[in-house]
This record gives sequence, structure tokens and C-alpha cells, in this order.
Amino acid sequence: MPEHTTFLSFLIQWLMPHGDDLAKNFGPGVISHTEPTWQSWEPPITALLIVLIMLALGWSAKSKFAKLDDAVVPDNKLNVRTFFEVFLGFFHSMACDVMGPERAKRYFPIVGAGACFVFFGNVIGLFPGLMNPYTSSLNTTIAAALLVFVLFNYYGFRANGLGYLKHMGGPWLGPIGIPLNIMIFIIEVISTCVRPVTMSVRLMLNIAVDHLLGSVFLGLFALLVPVPVMFLGLIVVVVQTLIFTLLTSIYISLATEHEDHGPAHGKDGHGKKSVAKSVSAKSSGSPVHA
Repeated sequence: MPEHTTFLSFLIQWLMPHGDDLAKNFGPGVISHTEPTWQSWEPPITALLIVLIMLALGWSAKSKFAKLDDAVVPDNKLNVRTFFEVFLGFFHSMACDVMGPERAKRYFPIVGAGACFVFFGNVIGLFPGLMNPYTSSLNTTIAAALLVFVLFNYYGFRANGLGYLKHMGGPWLGPIGIPLNIMIFIIEVISTCVRPVTMSVRLMLNIAVDHLLGSVFLGLFALLVPVPVMFLGLIVVVVQTLIFTLLTSIYISLATEHEDHGPAHGKDGHGKKSVAKSVSAKSSGSPVHA
């Protein structure tokens, strides 16, 4: 058995003794150009197990709402239902602040699912020897980021049609401003295409480095000393989940902004100023167009 194994590694090796040969059928990595090994199966299998666990937990939490009287009264202790209420309630409130209540209700399934997927993928790395966090693999994080990229562009075209592309050119400056509009359009397209790269690399590097530091300290000192490092790792888990989910909400909000330029321009259906525009403008230092 190779080094740096976990409990799941032994399980995969036991269930897939010829996994090394099967993995080679997929060819070398697109980015790393390295030949796959049996360890290449661990991130997708871990992600699949976590998704199945999340589905089971979600079904368990849903069953608590079968009886209306019991669902109205909150539990006085932490369980599956209260955890999901607090966890998803926080991200729903954040989505409402970013894109307004109406759009938050419409697009929250992808926001909430992304929050759960990233959070549980990060947190399993805090249990030494159990599983490696699949969010420390670039293959997994770039797949999640590309899914967000495809969805927010789809939502943008569905909400605004070809006006979604018009937004990227900035405000119409007249015939004399056509070269400037073209330049703005090119910059916006490049910025949009870079988003999945920055989302995936940021998440992967933070989780991979955090997991590596935790493993190093656990190997040097088995007791007490790794506890502060694991506490810092918990902060990294929460912060990276928050960043990924916030960026998802912002990108969907920017893509689904309507192109009207009347008094309600820059506001949602309730007259609330779009937080996504101000956050994106501050982070990029460039103007954001509805």
C-alpha cells in the first residue's frame, strides 16, 4: 500500500484491486499531464459518498416536517433538523442580501447545494485518517466552479436573452464610442471566463495547504499540539465555504440583473439596492454594468 493513505484509501484498494489499471484508461491529466493512479479514484468516490450522506441527512430532516405541528415548534437541542435550519438559513439570508428575496428563492437550490457540498467536503479533512477532503483536488473544485459558471450564464441568458451579452459592452456611448464598447466587452468576457479558475484554485489551495499542515503537526505531535491547528482549520473550512457561496450568489445576481435603466435600475423587485454590484466593484476595481 502506498504512503499517505486514509481509511477510505484502504477501502478503495480492497474493493478495487485493479483500480490502477482502470484509472489509466482515462489517460493523463489535462492540467498536470501525469498518469492517473489508484489514488485518482479517491476524490470522486469521496465526493459521491458525501453526496449520498447529504441526501440521507436531507431526507431525515425533511421527514421532521411531515407533521405541521411538530415542524412549527423548534427543537431544544442540536440535531439534523436544527443544523440544516441554521446552516441553510444563514446562506439564504446572505443570498437575500445579495440578490433580493425573489431571486434568492428562485436560485437558492444551487446556492444551498453548493454550500453543503463545499462545507462537508472541507470538514471531512478535520478527521485524521478518515478521508482526504475532495476539495483539496483541483479536479473536484474546477468541476464545481465550472458548474456554477455554466449555470449563472444560463440564468443570465434566460433572464435577459441577448441583452445579457449587451450588458458586457457597458452603456451605449454612441457611434464614436464603439471602440470603447468593444474593449469593455472583451475585458468583461475575459473576466467572466476567469471566474471558475479563481474560484477553483482558491478553494483547492486553501484546503490542500490546511490539510497538509494538519497532517504534519499530527505526525509530529499526536496529542494536544495539533488542536490549535485543527481549530484554525475549522476557521478555514467555514471561510472558504462562505467565499465560494458568496461568489456564487454574486455571479448569479449580476447575470440575472435586468437591463432596464429606469428609476429602479440597480435595484431588485423590492427597491433594494443590489449588494452584488457594490461588492464586485470593490473587489475588481472596475465598473459593473447591469
